[in-house]
Amino acid sequence: MSTARAGRAAARETDETRSTVTCVFAVTENPPPDEVVTVTPGHDGGGPLRVLAAGPLQLLVQDVPAADFGEEALAQRLNRPADLERCARAHHRAVETAAGAGPVVPLPMATLYLDDRNAVRAVAAREASLRALLDRLRGRTEWAVKVHGPGSGLASAAAADGPADGRSYLRRASARRRTELEARERALEQAHAVDRELRRRAVAATRHRPQSEQLTGRSVPQLLNAAYLVDDGRRAEFVRAVDELARGAHRSAVEVTVSGPWIPYSFARSDEVECAAHREVRA
Repeated sequence: MSTARAGRAAARETDETRSTVTCVFAVTENPPPDEVVTVTPGHDGGGPLRVLAAGPLQLLVQDVPAADFGEEALAQRLNRPADLERCARAHHRAVETAAGAGPVVPLPMATLYLDDRNAVRAVAAREASLRALLDRLRGRTEWAVKVHGPGSGLASAAAADGPADGRSYLRRASARRRTELEARERALEQAHAVDRELRRRAVAATRHRPQSEQLTGRSVPQLLNAAYLVDDGRRAEFVRAVDELARGAHRSAVEVTVSGPWIPYSFARSDEVECAAHREVRA
């Protein structure tokens, strides 16, 4: 049976014959105390969070209703913004609980298995890479840095001045476009310089897709949306470097912001972990 066909068969089994499936939030070596785990809210309608042993590794899991987390039902829920937000918050709460006891590998949201046995078997098959990843994340946290560039308001205002005839207007519009293009190129170079400098102070770094102005709520473009994995012992040094870069960039109307420390979601991926099916029920 092909992998795709097996996945569909598993989904049908989940939807038709099982009352619950096992949702796995995170992998760790040091499980948090039961009294913390059991009081942490998970997905609506599911059982309490619990720790599931997988050899030397520990999984933070929850039994969730198969009817709500089958392939079709889950796809519909995650396409509804309010439901998606609830799922994301539940996932993050569980990962935070696991991270309170030590390094953690967060799994993709809605990582589902038909039962505990299958969850343990899947994690055991990746034990070596997961343990190596936990070692890599130990004593390190994620820091997010964003760079926003200047808007076009000043150039637009300047172009509005002067004679109102058509030829003069076109000349001013062309000059405005050149000015805006030059300003954006300078701002992009500053964003690249920020990234280069911060990479020198981090263990690893990754650049995410810049967010739209609709998402950021800002009227200026986002030029850099990056994450850095930083040794906790160099945390103060990293933040000072961001502050210095922000002061330098501010003189040219480019804003640099930093937030953290965060659980290192951006770096909790080995090749095998990335291949874990997102929103898939495994046989």
